[in-house]
Amino acid sequence: MIKLCFILVTLFGLAQSCSNHDKKNHQASHTKNLDSSLIEANKMYVKRESDEIDQYVAHRNWKMTTTGTGLRYMITKKGEGKVHPEQDQRVMVDYKISLLDGTVCYTSEKDGPKEFMVGKDNIESGLHEGIQYMHEGDQATFILPSHLAHGLMGDGNKIPAKASVLYEIRLISIR
Repeated sequence: MIKLCFILVTLFGLAQSCSNHDKKNHQASHTKNLDSSLIEANKMYVKRESDEIDQYVAHRNWKMTTTGTGLRYMITKKGEGKVHPEQDQRVMVDYKISLLDGTVCYTSEKDGPKEFMVGKDNIESGLHEGIQYMHEGDQATFILPSHLAHGLMGDGNKIPAKASVLYEIRLISIR
């Protein structure tokens, strides 16, 4: 009788173990499918946003360079500087930040010039990237897709979620 009880308990334990294993496999499979769906949705959003930026640029007949990250930039006026800013250097810029619909969000005229350390300070990653294409004194136009600007959340103030941002910028100094 004890052997029979032991065998039944062992079989029940194995059955329960297999059941939990199946649940874990199902959950892992469901999570993987959800991840794939989110990745595909994000790719479609990035593609649509990129197409909208391309249309914006084409409508204005701008000759912009597109980087591997999706940043669009063009130097609109050459300065006298001979060097590009590098990682860990401090730069000071004049700027006007707008949405693609023309809404002006921030300007150095109102808020003062912006100073930041390239590659270090907590600013838009697209600005860190774009500033490195400039020489001291250059003026440029950048278009930062949302993933290089303020992303899914916006800035909590004037820049909404998932917004592409237009920078008109002048590199005042490099230190």
